[in-house]
Amino acid sequence: MAILPGLGWSNPYARNLDYTFPMLTITLFTRQDCHLCDQVKADLQRLQAKFPHTLIEVDIDTDPLLKTKYDEIVPVVEVGPYTKQAPITRQDLEITLAAASDRAAQLVKAPDPKLASRQQRASTLSRGDRFSFWMSRHFMLAINLLIFFYVGLPFLAPVLMKIGWTLPATAIYRSYSLVCHNLGFRSWFLFGDQPAYPRAEAGVESLQSFEAATGLSEGNTNTELFAARTFVGDEQVGYKVAFCERDVAIYAAMLLFGLLYAATGRRLPALHWLIWLIVGLGPVALDGFSQLLSQPPFELWLYRESTPFLRTLTGGLFGFMTAWFGYPLVAESMDDTRRLLLIKFKKLGINPPD
Repeated sequence: MAILPGLGWSNPYARNLDYTFPMLTITLFTRQDCHLCDQVKADLQRLQAKFPHTLIEVDIDTDPLLKTKYDEIVPVVEVGPYTKQAPITRQDLEITLAAASDRAAQLVKAPDPKLASRQQRASTLSRGDRFSFWMSRHFMLAINLLIFFYVGLPFLAPVLMKIGWTLPATAIYRSYSLVCHNLGFRSWFLFGDQPAYPRAEAGVESLQSFEAATGLSEGNTNTELFAARTFVGDEQVGYKVAFCERDVAIYAAMLLFGLLYAATGRRLPALHWLIWLIVGLGPVALDGFSQLLSQPPFELWLYRESTPFLRTLTGGLFGFMTAWFGYPLVAESMDDTRRLLLIKFKKLGINPPD
C-alpha cells in the first residue's frame, strides 16, 4: 500500500504506482488586528502535520472590492471547492481539510485532464489575465467609448457630405445600412431647412413632409422604400444622419446612463426587470408595432405613422432603462472576475497591475 507524498495517509489505489501530489493550498481572507483570524491561523498551524498545506493570506483591507465582499465574514478559508467563514472552529477546519484531501485522493485515482489544465492555468499569469483584470476595472470606459463612436459616426456622415468628402461619408452610410433601415422620413438631417422630414401621415404640421421636400414618394413599395433609404440629402434639405431617429435615441440614452453610472462610482443598483419591461420596453414596442402592423402588408387597423418626437422619446426610454438594467449586472460579473484575479495575483506573489 503506497503513501501519497505530502498527504501522510495510505491510498489503496496507489499500490505499485509512483504519484507526485502537491500539498493543499489554503487561502485565508484576513485583516489586521483580527482575533478570530489569528485563531484560525494558529489552528491551521497545529493541523499542518496532519494536513500539509501552503497558506496564502489575503488582507481584505488592501482592496475596496475585497473589503466589500468579506468585511462582515472574515476570517474566510478557501481550500479547493470548499469554503468556511467565521466563526470557524478547529473541528470545522479539520473536517474541511479532510474533505479536500479526500477529493485530492479521488483525483489521483481518476485524473481529470480538464482539472489538470485548470490547475496549470491557475499557476501561471497570462496576458489574458492581465487584460481581464484591466477590463474588470475599466469596462465602463470601454463601453462608453464604444457607444460614443457607434452613435457618433452616423453624425460624422452628414458633416463629411457637407465638406465634400463623399467617399468616406458613403462608406459610413453603407455600413450603417446593415444595422438600420436608414429611411429618410425617419431620420434626422443636418445643415438643412429642417431637422427632420416625416411622412405626411405623421401629422407634424410644423415640419414639411419628406415627399414635399424631396419629391420622393412616401409609399411602401420596395422601390419607394429603397429610394427613401438611399437618399442622403442635398444642400437644400441637408444631409441625413446615418442612423434613424429611434436608434440615435437608444444609443445616446445608453451613453448618457453609462456616463452617469461611471460618475456615481457604479453605485446604482440594477433596475428591476418589471420596471424595465413596463417603462423601457413597453412604450417602444407599442409605438413600433402599432405603426408596423397598421401599414402594408399587415394593415390590421387605421394607418399610423409615428413622429420624430415619439421615436426619440420611446427610444430614449428603452436605451436608458436597458442600460440601467444591464450595466449593474455587468459590473457585478466584472467585480467577481477582478476578485478572483486579485487572489490569483496574491497566490503567485505578483502585484496587481495598475
